[in-house]
Amino acid sequence: MSDVVHTIDEYKSGEKPTWCPGCGDFGVLNAVYNALVAKSYSSKDVVCVSGIGCSSRLPYFMSTYGFHTIHGRAMPVATGIRVANPDLKVLAFGGDGDAFAIGAGHFVHAVRRNLDITYIVMDNAIYGLTKGQTSPTSGFGFVTKSTPNGAIDRPLNPLMLAITAGATFVARAFSGRPKEVADLIVKGIDHAGFSIIDVFSPCPTFNKVNTFKSYREEIADVPKDHDPANKVAALALADSQDPYYSGLLYREEGVPTYTDALRTQHVGDESNRRAVIDRMLSRYS
Repeated sequence: MSDVVHTIDEYKSGEKPTWCPGCGDFGVLNAVYNALVAKSYSSKDVVCVSGIGCSSRLPYFMSTYGFHTIHGRAMPVATGIRVANPDLKVLAFGGDGDAFAIGAGHFVHAVRRNLDITYIVMDNAIYGLTKGQTSPTSGFGFVTKSTPNGAIDRPLNPLMLAITAGATFVARAFSGRPKEVADLIVKGIDHAGFSIIDVFSPCPTFNKVNTFKSYREEIADVPKDHDPANKVAALALADSQDPYYSGLLYREEGVPTYTDALRTQHVGDESNRRAVIDRMLSRYS
């Protein structure tokens, strides 16, 4: 973090957001601006990577470096950037379809590598860009034009998937509370390892079920006495649907990142190499 004071305007590209009026993604964008202000990063030190979808337009509205990839491929590109230039702060963005359908395989492998990035998923439980089909997080029985009799697939729980796959920072947020989203993004950036923040971000155009009103009624804060280092307790919170818990569910410190592991492959300080390997082995022993 630099001593230079930065303002929100410095992170704005000048492009006007093209989301529908009332879209939850506006709140997420505002939270990202405020998180970068809090971290006081220079725009040139940040890169925003996204896939395809409404949420993946976000890099266009940032004055940082940006990479708008193809559908579901944010994680491979973010991996390449993080490895090629470890000095860059990498933020990845996607939606529930981009992240957990076509991008699900890449997501799991980014998690297990403990890639040192922050992945912000704008989860609206619908395919918005392609006009309203069910997504992996749509509820059972969800009615759309493509599922007129109701969806028969059980919804994916992204937080349980992330925890069981080995993510070291797992959080849920709601775009109707942008300050809390910004606080979690800052914590995710500060965490050494893979950070995922699944943000309930309502789509007012195609999803009339999961709305701002419904989420305000269904969400509760993570209990104050919750220990985020307790994986079993974190899984229980992630599994809850009445209420849905918002906040930091799980955090595991001290796990070597992917770049830490890569450094062990190079000739150098053997004692440091051994220390990193021992830390890795201790996690799985």
